[in-house]
Amino acid sequence: MSVSRERVITGAEISADEDLVNFTLRPSTLSEYVGQKALCEKLHVPLTAAKKRGEPCEHVLLYGPPGLGKTTLAHIIANEMNSKLVATSGPSLTRTGDLMGILTNLNEGDVLFIDEIHRLGPAIEEFIYPAIEDFKVDFVVDKGAFAKVINVPLKRFTLVGATTRAGLLSAPLRDRFGLFYHLDFYPVDELAEIVMRSAGLLNTEIDQESAGVIAGRSRGTPRIANRLLRRVRDYSSVKFDGVITPKISSTALDTEGIDSRGLDSLDRKFLKVIIDYYKGGPVGVEALAATLSEEMDTLVDMVEPYLLKIGFVQRTPRGRMATERACKHLGVALPKELVGSQTDDQQETLF
Repeated sequence: MSVSRERVITGAEISADEDLVNFTLRPSTLSEYVGQKALCEKLHVPLTAAKKRGEPCEHVLLYGPPGLGKTTLAHIIANEMNSKLVATSGPSLTRTGDLMGILTNLNEGDVLFIDEIHRLGPAIEEFIYPAIEDFKVDFVVDKGAFAKVINVPLKRFTLVGATTRAGLLSAPLRDRFGLFYHLDFYPVDELAEIVMRSAGLLNTEIDQESAGVIAGRSRGTPRIANRLLRRVRDYSSVKFDGVITPKISSTALDTEGIDSRGLDSLDRKFLKVIIDYYKGGPVGVEALAATLSEEMDTLVDMVEPYLLKIGFVQRTPRGRMATERACKHLGVALPKELVGSQTDDQQETLF
């Protein structure tokens, strides 16, 4: 079993059933979307302009950590344009014939959503260039002396690409997108609003303070907030009368091993290893992975981003360092090697 399936607070999807539940909780229009206000305002302009002209919207690239709403925004773009969304993912497109079938079945103005687009294979990426630039594809049939190229025109469509690793996109593919939007972690007040909205859709009784408790442990990620809401709802319905209170929220999430800042056991072990074994750092991620018996990619992609965001870890040229803020949260003393080496400016965060 992968670590992402074991961790409650991962931004990635952990089951197909969860994806179905999240689908019912997704907003369908920009006006219903909570958070990312600057992004929504910018996105509203090209969508409205394209609708007025009766044309498909420009191709859109959405990038940011998992669970922040890239897939939701793709559905909203399709809804706002009154068109159909066809969804696929980079890893699933292994043959040009698969992509050919998808492209030729798109109607005028449809939205093609490719999740994890940075994982497209080189052959697929080369194949899609003329499709998104000139709305045509060159399909090769037969081989050797009998090979011939068939030029297939396509109807104008909008490509929406989503990626958690924008730096891995090739420059030619990146340059073919007209609109680029970055999704960032959400502040607690916006997450609380999302929790209140989701609770209403789930017919769950909750007050604003309880929503704030859940939001504060959701690592700035709506997908995690909705997941924790369902865990608290289940705990409340089994142990109590189904009404969620602040105390029930805290107790339920403590039972899950999620503390007041949204850290789980792996996060705390990551910090304690830096503080106890390596005297606060700096230490290389390879050494941390070996000490924790975890994959390096797991630490880099799933653990570090949030710890960096809240100022619990600093990434330096010499390695990772724990901060005074992390030591205070864990209730341990800052290693004497780090005393006086960190300033408040170095630890400033959005949360």
